[in-house]
Amino acid sequence: MKKCIIGTKAGMTQIFDEKGNVIPVTVVMAGPCVVVQKKTAENDGYEAVQLGYGDIADKNASKPRKGHFQKNDLPVKRHLKEFRLDDCSALKVGDVLKPDVFEVGDTVDVHGTSKGHGYQGSIKRFGGHIQRATHGGGPIHRHPGSLGAVSTPSRVMKGKKLPGHMGAEKVTVQNLSIVKIDAENNLIAIRGAIPGPKGGIVTITDSVRKA
Repeated sequence: MKKCIIGTKAGMTQIFDEKGNVIPVTVVMAGPCVVVQKKTAENDGYEAVQLGYGDIADKNASKPRKGHFQKNDLPVKRHLKEFRLDDCSALKVGDVLKPDVFEVGDTVDVHGTSKGHGYQGSIKRFGGHIQRATHGGGPIHRHPGSLGAVSTPSRVMKGKKLPGHMGAEKVTVQNLSIVKIDAENNLIAIRGAIPGPKGGIVTITDSVRKA
């Protein structure tokens, strides 16, 4: 990993290339992110940088969070994220990262939290079949059905496709290309869809596996 930034998903739109082709893009308000802390191999056993993103009022920040930023006389940020970069020596505590760390045409991975859908049944959650609605089907059309457990092991095995919480999971979309960068307004246009709702926090890194 060589490049990274934290941002907020603004929404989807479309832009046109030189040939008039429509390109669906997701706009991300990326940065500015400040380098809050550096991890070193001598002190921590590995090298990484910690970025802070999003302003927060001092009255809404906890004392431990305030103290973490006051060590280096930095403004308090709402979100913290650690990145293990190939070369951390180029960054210093207090440096500010903006969208211009990337370039148009770069291949990136976008990490975010998918939309939450609450508690759902097995049919909507996993795409199961509805049981027949005739000849005594009864009020069990959307039930999961038999689980296959007998006296041994006398329990439901883990991993069964049963009802439960749907969505709100960490999702990574790989090998997306950057179409446009607006450094003045801290905007990045990424081709395709990225996880999460509008206003969701995402992290953008250069792609580990090139397309």
